[in-house]
Amino acid sequence: MAQHTALTPGAPWVQLTTTDDDWNDAAPGLLKTMFGQLVLIRAFEELVLELAAEGLIHGPAHSSIGQEGGAVGSVLALIPGDTVNGSHRGHHQFLAKVLQHIAPDGIDPAAAIPAAVSDVMLKALAEIAGLDRGFSHGRGGSMHLKWHEAGAIGTNAIVGGGVPLAAGSAWAHRHAGTDNVAVTYFGDGASNIGSTLETFNLAAAWHLPLCFFIENNLYAVSTHVDEVTGDSRLSGRGPGFGLASWKVDGMDPLAVYLATVEAANHMRAGLGATIVEADVYRYFHQNGPFPGSAFRYRTKEEEAEWRDRDPIDAVAGHLIRRKLMPAKKLDGFRVAAKALMAELAAVLFEPVPGGKPGQRRIRESEWPDPAFVDVGVRGDLSEFDGARFLEVSADGGRLETMKFIDAVAAVMGRRMETDDRVIVMGEDVHRLSGGTNGATKGLKDRFPDRVLGTPIAENAFAGLGGGMAMDGRFRPVVEFMYADFMWVAADQLFNQIGKARHMFGGTGSVPFVLRSKVAMGTGYGSQHSMDPAGVFAMQPGWRIVAPSNPLDYIGLMNSALACEDPVVVIEAVDLYATSGDVPVGDLDYCLPVGRAAVKREGSKVTVISYLMMTNFVLEAVEQTGVDAEVIDLRWLDRASVDWDTIGASIRKTGTVLIAEQGAIGTGYGAWLADEIQRRYFDWLDAPIQRVTGGVASPSISKVLERAAIAQAPEVALALNEIAGS
Repeated sequence: MAQHTALTPGAPWVQLTTTDDDWNDAAPGLLKTMFGQLVLIRAFEELVLELAAEGLIHGPAHSSIGQEGGAVGSVLALIPGDTVNGSHRGHHQFLAKVLQHIAPDGIDPAAAIPAAVSDVMLKALAEIAGLDRGFSHGRGGSMHLKWHEAGAIGTNAIVGGGVPLAAGSAWAHRHAGTDNVAVTYFGDGASNIGSTLETFNLAAAWHLPLCFFIENNLYAVSTHVDEVTGDSRLSGRGPGFGLASWKVDGMDPLAVYLATVEAANHMRAGLGATIVEADVYRYFHQNGPFPGSAFRYRTKEEEAEWRDRDPIDAVAGHLIRRKLMPAKKLDGFRVAAKALMAELAAVLFEPVPGGKPGQRRIRESEWPDPAFVDVGVRGDLSEFDGARFLEVSADGGRLETMKFIDAVAAVMGRRMETDDRVIVMGEDVHRLSGGTNGATKGLKDRFPDRVLGTPIAENAFAGLGGGMAMDGRFRPVVEFMYADFMWVAADQLFNQIGKARHMFGGTGSVPFVLRSKVAMGTGYGSQHSMDPAGVFAMQPGWRIVAPSNPLDYIGLMNSALACEDPVVVIEAVDLYATSGDVPVGDLDYCLPVGRAAVKREGSKVTVISYLMMTNFVLEAVEQTGVDAEVIDLRWLDRASVDWDTIGASIRKTGTVLIAEQGAIGTGYGAWLADEIQRRYFDWLDAPIQRVTGGVASPSISKVLERAAIAQAPEVALALNEIAGS
């Protein structure tokens, strides 16, 4: 008969419950500050709901009323330099961290509310109302609250979207040699999301000082956690990933505080990531000023039972019992907090002239200038002031031949040698003599702590890299083995990294480089062959480079690594084995952002291309003898296209052919053709022509794959048709 041996998890999982002794031993200052923060946050949230009911909050108002004990208890266990990010229901998380930052010695309910508290809460209220004096000038609103200086690194509207970013903050803390930790707040919904589970594994494997703080409020919108989760004790996921885990009553702020202190000590000792699950309850519906019972997915009895355990009342009761503060003083602070909120509202809102009694509107002077709408999507490139740019035609120096793939590894090694902020990560980049193609050859031996082999979890490690970049102390270079995998990490690339700079006010930088390759013609099939240029060109925030030769690769990668915006560097597998001339011993030059290269001058037709297709175009021009001007774009994003070079060529030729390899449906040329006809319609003598792949993605079959993509013969056919017209 089979034997059964019980297995024990490798990480502890405990439930922490406070006793009267814990409350008696708690420092008076801690309990007073706890009460002060809870009351201020509650009063703030009540004001937000009041404004939402009046239609003065544009967009959602996800109230945290009832859940404040989890945020306040956990943040008071942190130290300066620790960082937090949170969820769409994140007002309390943000405010707790901000209040700790501006009042590091605590908040005394017996004293007047400090002016700094008033100022910061006014900025938070303005942000939630979408107004200019907000932290992000109203762009972030209720769901995207950030104040980097306070260690509040951003709440997030994508469920689970901020979790990988917090891992990047945690990695930065450790690699910078500090004992700081990061805390990422999320709820029961995010506990089931892939990016969160991927980050559990990555944080455990890398022993990151990251606390996954689960606010288990039992409901998504209206769906109960028991309906969608096999075990609603969500901290139970921790031991399966090797994460030490705590479960506490989130309506007991002291229990949350004690559990977070233990978790933080665990992380500061280098023992790795942790989970703290706090059982909390939102008193209101997912969004707005009505209780869940109004929508019939909760009962009034259930809501009353949770309200009877209110965290503010719990702390107040112990302050009174221990004679630390009389009830009258505590009640006075509640009144003062409400009065403060009325004062803040009076700054931002005014009575409606001729309106009903109490009717308000936003003061005209508080709105952001509409001209601010696109400011900060990308930076102004001032970081390139003083950079050394190189054009080979003007260099005049000696040249040597270098293989494309060797240029990839060489320039990365040079940048890692001169800039210890550069970190390389990706699947297998630390093995196989430089990854699957040799792009990171020799780097792991030279920089063992800065070349990170990741699990197969693109969402997690892309987001981790994004968090590192937003931290500001590092410049991550993330490799995706194939460009198709970008879809796996689409949330982190497009919703998080690409939007962060603009969403949070346009001032922060995101120095993030994503390397990936296009493998058309290699037999890897539909899921390993896409050209992502057309997809990225539609995403705000990204810059895109597509080098076609070793010299350009060196200069473009140097520019990408100098840029304060996120940059995707697209590489073609077909180019790796090719060779080209590069300056002897020079790996330090940049190529200007937004500068294309005229690879061949001509007068009959302007052919615009990029990446491997540039070489196919040159081959086709040679075959046909058509007098074509060939432009290699090099920079593909909307902000960086070289319209001066394109325009000058079109005015000369009057005819345009755009050539690319990939599928027509996701092709970059569709956007480019539209923009060209808008800008240069008067100079065009014929409709813009395109050479692309087919409708379908490339197949495995060699014959079908070749039929699905474009190369020199397709370009030659188009050139002959143009020449004969």
